[in-house]
Amino acid sequence: MCDEHTVESNEEFFRKQAELSRRGVVAAGAAAATLAACTTTEAQSSAKGPMTVAEQEVKITTPDGVCDAHFATPTTGKHAAVLVWPDIMGLRPAFRTMGKRLAESGYSVLTINPFYRKQAGQVFDAATEKFSDPPVRTRLVALMQGLSADTNKVDAIACIAWLDKQKQVDTKKGVGTTGYCMGGPLVMRSMAFVPDRVRAGATFHGGGIATAQPTSPHLLVPQMKAKAVLCAVAQNDDQQDPASKDRLKEAFAAAKIPAEVEVYPAQHGWCPPDSQVYDAAQAEKAWSRLLATFGTALA
Repeated sequence: MCDEHTVESNEEFFRKQAELSRRGVVAAGAAAATLAACTTTEAQSSAKGPMTVAEQEVKITTPDGVCDAHFATPTTGKHAAVLVWPDIMGLRPAFRTMGKRLAESGYSVLTINPFYRKQAGQVFDAATEKFSDPPVRTRLVALMQGLSADTNKVDAIACIAWLDKQKQVDTKKGVGTTGYCMGGPLVMRSMAFVPDRVRAGATFHGGGIATAQPTSPHLLVPQMKAKAVLCAVAQNDDQQDPASKDRLKEAFAAAKIPAEVEVYPAQHGWCPPDSQVYDAAQAEKAWSRLLATFGTALA
């Protein structure tokens, strides 16, 4: 989760990595991770080459204002739509790259700025800022606190309606949705708020998706009609709340929704390529599972 505990946990991870580096171990591990990532990517590319993609910045009118977003889609044909919820650092180059990569696999992908009500455009610059810096974290947490289940519902409905009007979207196919960090709960609610359209969901190091609170997103599972769900959990999030994954498994099992819930040996935030704790090997594994999940539910 995007809280003090996670920041402290990740900083402790950095300290341990620094100690390992002094012993000459990290260099070897990084090389192995890079090799594994390249091998995975090359294997996927050799099986099916990436599609040619067009990208554009778009604006979507919602009941609460105008949402700025990035839309990436193959240049030919109609494809299943995907709605992407970024992490607390918002829509930025890393997520545009991820959206484009997903589009290259045959999806029409909309990645939104979830903070548009308070601030349009980019809210974080990975080249000059670090989330672990207190002033940066305070600013971003304030933006996140402006979101709620109600704003999530407004955005999910409006953005999926916008996608359904695009000529590149095949409305005969279901919609997929993915979310990272704070985007995890947004994925869960999107599956519940627009159940007749959202048929697949994937969360990566999602924060607070299955808590003991009466407002926990996992309690919405009975409203979902998803055909496949993926929940990739960070190891330090699991250490903080080990019962969370069990709540998820039990909720999806009770609803008879196929769900893959797995704890990854990686820190919270490991997936985006501009993250301080980016783990190439585990990010590629998560990406392959995302494609498998969507391939099952949105084909």
